[in-house]
Amino acid sequence: MKVVNHLLVNDDGSAVRFVKTPNMGGEFKPTILVMHFTAGSSANESISWLANPEAKASAHVVIGRDGKVTQQVPFNRVAWHAGKSEWKGIIGLNSHSIGIELDNPGRMVKKGDRWAADTFGGSFAASDVLEATHKNETKPCGWYKYPDVQLAVAREVAKAIVQAYGLKEVIGHDDISPGRKCDPGPAFPMESFRAFVLGTAPAAAQPAAPAQPAAPAQPATQAQPAQPAAAFFTVTEELNIRSGPGASNPPVKGGPLPAGTVVQGFEDSGSWKRVTVQGAVRGVTGVTGWVSAKFLKATVQVPHLAGQPANV
Repeated sequence: MKVVNHLLVNDDGSAVRFVKTPNMGGEFKPTILVMHFTAGSSANESISWLANPEAKASAHVVIGRDGKVTQQVPFNRVAWHAGKSEWKGIIGLNSHSIGIELDNPGRMVKKGDRWAADTFGGSFAASDVLEATHKNETKPCGWYKYPDVQLAVAREVAKAIVQAYGLKEVIGHDDISPGRKCDPGPAFPMESFRAFVLGTAPAAAQPAAPAQPAAPAQPATQAQPAQPAAAFFTVTEELNIRSGPGASNPPVKGGPLPAGTVVQGFEDSGSWKRVTVQGAVRGVTGVTGWVSAKFLKATVQVPHLAGQPANV
């Protein structure tokens, strides 16, 4: 895909479906891409609602679970997708960002052996739901999984937008409105998605090259142990843990983290790192949030939780 005159165009030159909405502002120059989920029952329902003046909301693009793409606002016009929001000192992300909505029911609640959407109900199989703790929350719940075809199309759409406008950041609604919004949620692979879209993914994460003849197998004695997916760190001094990267974000429950607390590190944002506390801290388990990385000391091996200090 590519962007022509602020509209998405397919590789064959045909225009992507466009459903105009009155819910838009004036012209602007975007610098950030924000990912959302619709929390609706279908893409068409969400598209219709976002085209309704009563919604007072919109997005530049909506991508269905089947991978179908619909644009609703030209990329040089403000869409009303972010609401009350802040990011790195920028207040009001509508005037700075392009918004992509992914058709997804979002947060789920358990109903017997099945699940229901928190917003509209319904009935969903357990295989379609990921149980996980949101990075801005402390308790696990269900999150509807994004289909592979939807994610594949979203990557291509996002990459076309980033390249067309030279965007430098790809973030979630839950990054700019922590506590108020939870999309795109734990089921969205933000780290790998961002790396692919911004072109920072390692070779192994890029689309696979044509298969080559297999090399002779090495003796089993030469096999190397698998490396952990994320690093572990020890907090060097009492440290605030916040709902987003930056001192302006509110602290999350469980902080501040005492010196010696062990955390698992995930994505970075400047000098801030998103972490999950290992074990309990101040009586709270599953504490997840953002901390200043300069107060973290790398731990070579996964620590034994019994070694946590007594005051955590």
